[in-house]
Amino acid sequence: MIKRRPTRQIHIGKVKIGGGAPISVQSMTNTKTEDTEATINQINELAAAGCDIVRMAIPDMKAAENISNIKENTNMPLVADIHFDYRLALTAIERGIDALRINPGNIGDADRVRKIVTAAKKKDIPIRIGVNAGSLDKKIMEKYGQVTPEAMVESAMQHVRILENMDFHDIKISLKAHDVPLTLAAYHLMSETADYPLHLGITEAGTVHTGIIKSAVGIGALLAEGIGDTFRISLTGDPVNEVKVANEILKSLDLREYGPTLVSCPTCGRCNIDLQAIADKVEKKLADVKAPIKVAIMGCVVNGPGEARDADLGIAGGKGEGLLFCKGQIIRKVPEADLVEELFKEIDRIL
Repeated sequence: MIKRRPTRQIHIGKVKIGGGAPISVQSMTNTKTEDTEATINQINELAAAGCDIVRMAIPDMKAAENISNIKENTNMPLVADIHFDYRLALTAIERGIDALRINPGNIGDADRVRKIVTAAKKKDIPIRIGVNAGSLDKKIMEKYGQVTPEAMVESAMQHVRILENMDFHDIKISLKAHDVPLTLAAYHLMSETADYPLHLGITEAGTVHTGIIKSAVGIGALLAEGIGDTFRISLTGDPVNEVKVANEILKSLDLREYGPTLVSCPTCGRCNIDLQAIADKVEKKLADVKAPIKVAIMGCVVNGPGEARDADLGIAGGKGEGLLFCKGQIIRKVPEADLVEELFKEIDRIL
């Protein structure tokens, strides 16, 4: 059982963040935010994959003004990602955004930040302080000489104090870097420094192949230690992949029960069926299943049923045939060509 780090609680729309609430999954649209149809379609795809919160880039006033049209077509909690222009944040608040992601340091003078905070406070809109290793303040870089965990935490806390001095505490914090050890150290230090909820991420993690590995190692390690209240997997390409990976990380740590879990063995010389082809077919068909069912595809009868004893259903390969089993108990023998079809008959039956 993972013991979660105690934090304050904030709300992004209907989703609770921190304070013992379930860890939430976030992603970010890569559509043009002023394109209502494309953005809504992607938000719906993310929701179907198990996303809890969606962030949108707000680079200009067209995007900010279109937030109201997007809000009319979705119940998904939405976050506006804003840099430099405080007026975009004010418009996003007016148009019904659920949360803001800003960096007070690049918004401008204190008066501009104060206007954002005043408007956000009036409508109970939380603000994420987002610090990236690649864009630290010049003065902090001069002080530390390079990007360090201490530099990232100091930068974040400088921004937090700007908000605190305006009596605003509806805050969450992120400290992102593409370097995994740096990210781990920064979040460890921040978890000891403040009790605001933490948004985890490995920024610019890369493509699906390398990005999944870096994100699973970094974010998974922090979650396993009880650090983190919400997170985004950052992958180049379709953001739906980010959500799928995020849910798999949570499932692997028993932090979320969502959708099917596929267990399959790596195969060895005892395997006498085309296990890879069978596992691929099962994985594709399971994509349409939403229930939290565990399915095991094992290469042989020697260890298969026993090693996958906690699976709801599974296959253990024989020579040109296989055994269907349920909770470690053999149900019947099936020819190899019919294994996938018969397995899904049993899945349909128990669902």
